[in-house]
Amino acid sequence: MGLRLLVVEGNVREAREAHKAAFGKTSSESYADAILAVAPDVLCDICLPADEGANLPDPGGLAGYDGIAITGSALGVYEDTPPVRRQIDFARACYASTTPFFGSCWGLQVAAAAAGGAVTMNPRGRELGVARSIVATPEGRAHRLLAGRGPVWDAPCIHRDIVATPAADTTVLAWNDSSAIQAAEIRHDGGVFWGVQYHPEYSLHELAVIIRRRIGILVPEGFFACAEDGERYCDALEAVHADPGRADIAWQLGLQPDMLEATRRLTEIRNFVEHYVRPTKSARGRA
Repeated sequence: MGLRLLVVEGNVREAREAHKAAFGKTSSESYADAILAVAPDVLCDICLPADEGANLPDPGGLAGYDGIAITGSALGVYEDTPPVRRQIDFARACYASTTPFFGSCWGLQVAAAAAGGAVTMNPRGRELGVARSIVATPEGRAHRLLAGRGPVWDAPCIHRDIVATPAADTTVLAWNDSSAIQAAEIRHDGGVFWGVQYHPEYSLHELAVIIRRRIGILVPEGFFACAEDGERYCDALEAVHADPGRADIAWQLGLQPDMLEATRRLTEIRNFVEHYVRPTKSARGRA
């Protein structure tokens, strides 16, 4: 029998629709595809806890799923708005269900806030495109989330916020010069969360689409000298996505195999499914 996972969309309706208009899928639909790429036997449901009155696809509740994964989001955890509060409450319910729980970027941040941590804008500024030189901590080198990762790697990313104060029972698994917490395990209320600040689910195509939509913001932040520079950068990402053999462009952009090879890029998602979800399902007697 296959696995049933719940993919949790972090965005409000307007942001979901904008992403779908530009990319062809919402963030949660794309995330479900990334999960299926590493585990074809998974059945993914999608839920929208940012929306008022949103219900779970399965009336049996969170404990009826074998795993839960939270996408990124354009929201900030520190924003005191109903969509943010609803998602923090939802993350607390995920912990209480004791269902294996994972997230990228916003997923890590909302899980940290739900367990008592604090999220702020990064005083070092936005991390864009590539999270470079991510380093496993001693705990991370022994953790199943990072199985198969070397001591240092790169990953797709785009975020301006960080977990500034970890929750009480947090184990930091990886860091880099931009973010002191790039990967972590958080234990809270009987549940265990694995998460990363970067986006292993993003292809270079999806990353280019997201950056292209934000060029007007990124030029004043100094990432590009002008809008045309931003367009050229996104065009280059798209070219390597279409032809991973373009070593010339990969060299110009500084893209390592961790970014170019889907099997390596999806490492944490694969490890979540194989080293956390499946063993937990077996232990629960669902196999």
